[in-house]
Amino acid sequence: MPLTSEPKLISGNANMPLAKAIARRMSLHRGVNVGLVDTRVERFNDGEIFVEVFENVRGEDMFIIQSTSNPANDNLMELLIMADALRRSSAARVTAVLPYFGYARQDRRTKARTPITAKLVANMLVGTGIERVLTMDLHAAQIQGFFDIPVDNLYASPVFALDIKSHFKERMGELMIVSPDVGGVARARELAKRINSPLAIVDKRREKPGEVAEMTVIGDVTGKTCLIVDDICDTAGTLCKAAEVLLENGAKEVHSYITHGVMSGPAVDRVTKSVMKSLVITDTIAPTEAIKNAPNIRVVPTAPIFAQAILNIWNGTSVSSLFEAETLEPIYDGMYKV
Repeated sequence: MPLTSEPKLISGNANMPLAKAIARRMSLHRGVNVGLVDTRVERFNDGEIFVEVFENVRGEDMFIIQSTSNPANDNLMELLIMADALRRSSAARVTAVLPYFGYARQDRRTKARTPITAKLVANMLVGTGIERVLTMDLHAAQIQGFFDIPVDNLYASPVFALDIKSHFKERMGELMIVSPDVGGVARARELAKRINSPLAIVDKRREKPGEVAEMTVIGDVTGKTCLIVDDICDTAGTLCKAAEVLLENGAKEVHSYITHGVMSGPAVDRVTKSVMKSLVITDTIAPTEAIKNAPNIRVVPTAPIFAQAILNIWNGTSVSSLFEAETLEPIYDGMYKV
């Protein structure tokens, strides 16, 4: 049963547009006004973060919406301090809603004397008093095991499937899903299954970190409209090179579907000048003006699925039901014409 009459949302500065969009969607679902709790998040002259909550949260079911994207350390500290403020204000339960879980790429020791920072961040979140985590497309599924609290990991692939069926409905028979590396095969296969398309893999060999020496396409992409699927696009170097290799191997067109558009450094410029027809990302990380103005980058909303997931957590119903098209399509009703 719900802990309180309504769930309450609070947000840091990482992605305020998404937080407001989630609140609007919850207002539509609930038929009552769901707003963000009035909060002040400031910094002292030396960069220290200060948080003050202006509303009574005693006994409330609180959801903190905060991606740990760039600047990752500042946004992470905001999240931890907000959680501490809520616990000290006698909130009944604190759930961290992290649309993008930063430090997820450091999920294992790749060489001697390196940290497992994803585990460190998990310990920090649990130690602050957070009782549940809601996120989307963790870089590695095993990160859920780093937490000693429930972790609900949403998937972008059901939303991408709706988008693909809407934008490629006349060409569904010529689509091919492509994983940009061997490690992402499971993610790509899941989307391929949803839209009933074949799967190919781009196998890459690195001479040193951040520099790809050679790429090989596993699978026949001749005459296919290829859709590259991955969870993170950072500098877009590998992504753009993979698109070129696919065209060299006979692909008709190349598009990309990436969950988290980190888009650091020259990423936007690279994508704009690349051979890719389009790059589709979600708004788990707040898009910059450069991303919004890029002619071949498109952003799909995640507020509907996050709003419904928050409501399901609050009222004790299934979150995994949102992985099914029958449940998700009504939530995105009116956004896609399939």
